[in-house]
Amino acid sequence: MSFSIEGVYCAAATPLKPDGTPDLELFGAHARALLDEGCHGVAMLGSTGEANSFGVRERMDLVEAALKAGVPADGLLPGTSSCAVADAVEMTRHAVQAGVRGVVLLPPFYYTAFSDESLFRFYASIIERVADDRLKVILYHIPMLTGVPISHTLIAMLREAFPDTVVGIKDSDGKIENMHAISEKFPGFGVLAGADPLLLPVLEGGGAGCITASSNLVAKELRIVYDHWNDPTKADEVKAAQDVIVAWRTLTNAYVQLPTVKTMLARRRNDLGWLNVHPPFSPLSEDEQQKVWAEMARLEAL
Repeated sequence: MSFSIEGVYCAAATPLKPDGTPDLELFGAHARALLDEGCHGVAMLGSTGEANSFGVRERMDLVEAALKAGVPADGLLPGTSSCAVADAVEMTRHAVQAGVRGVVLLPPFYYTAFSDESLFRFYASIIERVADDRLKVILYHIPMLTGVPISHTLIAMLREAFPDTVVGIKDSDGKIENMHAISEKFPGFGVLAGADPLLLPVLEGGGAGCITASSNLVAKELRIVYDHWNDPTKADEVKAAQDVIVAWRTLTNAYVQLPTVKTMLARRRNDLGWLNVHPPFSPLSEDEQQKVWAEMARLEAL
């Protein structure tokens, strides 16, 4: 089965300058490198990208930086959601006009007395105000951070109202049973795993791919799994890649994930600027950094 949006997408981290503003040049180079390393595209400005710590103009500037660096517009899936519908509309319209593959939309997450009908109104308000047939929306299910789950009922409502627009979901809740259930219940609706080790079981259950943090570091291995998961002659290669993915994902979770990923990128990209994080995050301690880098060296030597 083919999907409107499928493949390996990196939940790209966002480099910062010391003053906390995005390092546009470094981000553009990173986004370009991710494609060279195997990603089909870059799902920028999500949780790993610290999207909700940036202003509207900064987020649009980052989209433009990726394009300037040579990332094809149809290789971008920017996060454009906001609790303020007007801001979400502005960022989504900007992305669509730039020609992106699609956008990833969190539900609103401050006021939490939600029903499926009220969440439908939020998404419908953005889609209707953008009013562009090119718009493709990936819903973002990450209830451990938002407190707002994306239910099957809501998916059905949005699919009925906007069948050519609401085309998939990034599921970061970690429950493979839910991902398989969505794939079964909504044929053609692309389920994208939010955790790297789950790409393989998601594909086996009829899903579309992944949007993951560790693809900042293991894009090549994720692409091997995606390209060859159903080829019996490549089973050993897929297993080896899956083992690497699990090991590196485990390392990203050794400490708080986002600053750990950035610490790993500082070594991988040979640029200590990657250590900068937005509040409320804090960089890893020097001791923690050294332990992470030592483990990276061990994994690279295997």
